[in-house]
Amino acid sequence: MADRIFKRKIYDRMLRWKKESDGRTALLIKGARRVGKSTIVEEFARREYESYMIIDFSIADHAIRELFSDISDLNYFFLRLQSLTGVSLYERKSVIIFDEVQLCPQARQAIKHLVKDHRYDYIETGSLLSIKKNVKGIVIPSEETRIAMYPMDYEEFLWAIGKMPTYELVKYSYENSKALGDAVNRDMMRDFRLYMLIGGMPQAVDAYLESNDFSAVDLVKRNILELYMDDFRKIDPSGRASRLFFSIPAELSRNTMRYKVGSVIENATASRLGELLMDMADSMTINFAYHANDPSVGFSLHADYDYFKMFLADTGLFVTLAFMDRDYPENEIYRKLLSDKLGTDLGYVYENVVAQMLKSAGNELFYYTFKGEDKLLRNYEIDFLLARKDKICPIEVKSSGYNSHLSLDKFQEKFRGRIFRRYLLYTKDLRKDKDILCLPVYMAALL
Repeated sequence: MADRIFKRKIYDRMLRWKKESDGRTALLIKGARRVGKSTIVEEFARREYESYMIIDFSIADHAIRELFSDISDLNYFFLRLQSLTGVSLYERKSVIIFDEVQLCPQARQAIKHLVKDHRYDYIETGSLLSIKKNVKGIVIPSEETRIAMYPMDYEEFLWAIGKMPTYELVKYSYENSKALGDAVNRDMMRDFRLYMLIGGMPQAVDAYLESNDFSAVDLVKRNILELYMDDFRKIDPSGRASRLFFSIPAELSRNTMRYKVGSVIENATASRLGELLMDMADSMTINFAYHANDPSVGFSLHADYDYFKMFLADTGLFVTLAFMDRDYPENEIYRKLLSDKLGTDLGYVYENVVAQMLKSAGNELFYYTFKGEDKLLRNYEIDFLLARKDKICPIEVKSSGYNSHLSLDKFQEKFRGRIFRRYLLYTKDLRKDKDILCLPVYMAALL
C-alpha cells in the first residue's frame, strides 16, 4: 500500500507563497530528513498547477545534471529538460521541483536566473545542514522564500488518526479558560500519550495506522534514527556528533541544569565544539534550548550559547532512542506511557514534547536556572521562557499533577515586574491557581 498523504499545515503557507510571490521567488522548504517535505511538495504541485516536473537530485542522471552547467540559453534549457523528463511545461501554470537540491549546488545557483526568467514557479527541498555545506564556489540565491518544516504537530496527528474535531475543543477550552472536565481530559491525555509514543514522522504514523502495532512503528523509527546517525558520521567521521545525538536522553534523564558535553566526550567543551553543535542544530533533528542569563524580552541578546539543553525534534524518536540498545518490548517508556504511569522518573519525556511543540509553533527555546536566596541556596529552574508583548512568560512542566510550583514562585519573587503570565503544564485539566494558569500539556502549542 502506498504511503498516505497527510494533511499538513505547511500547505497553507505554500499557498500564501504562491499567491504573494507570483513567481518572484523560489520556495525553499528546509527540514530534517523524513519529515515529509517531498510528499507535501508533490501533492501541492499536483493540486495547484496544470503540470509539474520533479527533479530528484538523489537519483537524477548525468544528462539532467549537466544541463545546469550552462543555462545561458534558457529556451534550449527548458526544451531539453522537457525532452529528458517527458513533462510539458506551461508558462505561469507549471512548477519545477528541485528535490534534495543540496546534492546539485549548480541547480541551486541557477535559481536566481530561473526566477528572473519568470516562466515557471520553483520549489526546492533539502536538509538545511547539507544546503549550508554544499555552497562552495556557488552564488547563493537571494530570490528564495524559506520555510521550515517540522514533524507533524499534535493537531496534525489528530487529523491523521481521524480525530479532526478534537483539537477545536482544545482551542475553545484554552481561549475561554474553560475546563474540559476530568473525563474529557483523560481521553485527551490518552490521545496525547499516543502521540508521544508514535511521534510526528509521517512514516511512523502511517505504520501505526496500517498495522496498529507498536513494534512496527518502533522499527520505522529505528531506521530513521540510524539514517540520522549515518548523516552525522558523514559530517563528522570522528563520531562525536553521533555520540552527542545518541546521548540526549541520558543527559536529560540526569536532571541537570544543562547538557554536559564533557560527560559524553572526554575533555570536550561546548565552546570547543561550537561549529559541530551548530551543524547539529542545522540538521533540524535536534532542538536546542539556551540559557537566558538575564530573562527579559530579547532572550537571544542575553543567552549563553555554551550553556544549553538538547531535545530531539520528534518525541516519538526520543522514546525509541532512549532504548535504542534494547528491543522494543524492553522499552520502559512505552509501557509506562501506555499505562499512564510515567511518573517523575521519566518526566523528561514531557519536557522533550513541550520543547517540540513550542518550537514547531514558531518559538525559539530558552530556559533559566537560579539559586534561591534562602539558607539552603537551592537550585531552581524555569523549563521554558516565552516573550509575549513586552514581558515574559515562565513555564514549568510537570509529568503528572502537582503539589507545588516552587520554581515559578521563586521566579516571580525575583522578576515580578517582568512577568506577563505564569504557566504550569501538567496532565490534569485546565484550572487557575492564583495567577498561574495550569494547562494540560497538550495545550503547549497554543501559548
